[in-house]
Amino acid sequence: MRLVASDIDGTILGHDGKISDRTIKAFQACRDAGVELVFVTGRPPRWLYPLQEQLGHSGIVICSNGAVVWDLESEKALSSCALDANAVFEARRIIKDIRPDALFAVETLTGFQLEPGFIENETSELLAEFTPKPLAETLTAEDAVVKFLAITRKGTPDEFLAEVQPAVAHLVSTTHSAPRTAMLEMSVPGINKAVTLAQYAESLGIQAADVVAFGDMPNDIEMLRWAGHGYAMASGHPEAILAAGQQAPHFDDDGVAQVLEAKLTEQRVS
Repeated sequence: MRLVASDIDGTILGHDGKISDRTIKAFQACRDAGVELVFVTGRPPRWLYPLQEQLGHSGIVICSNGAVVWDLESEKALSSCALDANAVFEARRIIKDIRPDALFAVETLTGFQLEPGFIENETSELLAEFTPKPLAETLTAEDAVVKFLAITRKGTPDEFLAEVQPAVAHLVSTTHSAPRTAMLEMSVPGINKAVTLAQYAESLGIQAADVVAFGDMPNDIEMLRWAGHGYAMASGHPEAILAAGQQAPHFDDDGVAQVLEAKLTEQRVS
């Protein structure tokens, strides 16, 4: 175990926004043992504060499902893969034909643009910072779109993904990470967590066989397959569990911490 790559939401971070003390200690023990840590998330850079505030992490985070490599210390993007605005508008058109009720938003390197109604709760903290407007009025060719989002209030995330993914595959890579909300996350074709994690590991001279990865949702599938030791949370999505070589205990049982503690013990013994 030379590198630990972990998803955030549903893997180490709960709905209460907390990372457990046991998990924090396990990550610290990895650092003390000289193991590299990288967090690989669908979150944008502006939502990484739990890593800084609770873990004291100041290193690299792979954000937006692999589209952005972010340096927390310098608060800068080291690399990014952006969607062309024309691809975004064409994918939007196709999805609207499939699901007329769908609403859209885009993550860019400089902010967030969302259509009216994208978020139901109008008192949301997100809406306090960003004013909803049609993408046709806000999105320009100069905007670096690192994640394109589509949401519908009907059906499940899996159903929405199954309908949309084949129809827009020539334009975007599509996945989802929300357990109950039918929201799709789209990025540049060929970009996912595994692709960017593999590049990052290679830059450190670390092979897949020496990587331990944790995740819980469909957007983690490629990463869990790529890592030499991919662990899906027992509380995770069935497809993530099926894709992973191994299973970590339930999130509520500090599954990531349990696996890391055992692996660190093995390395000390050997």
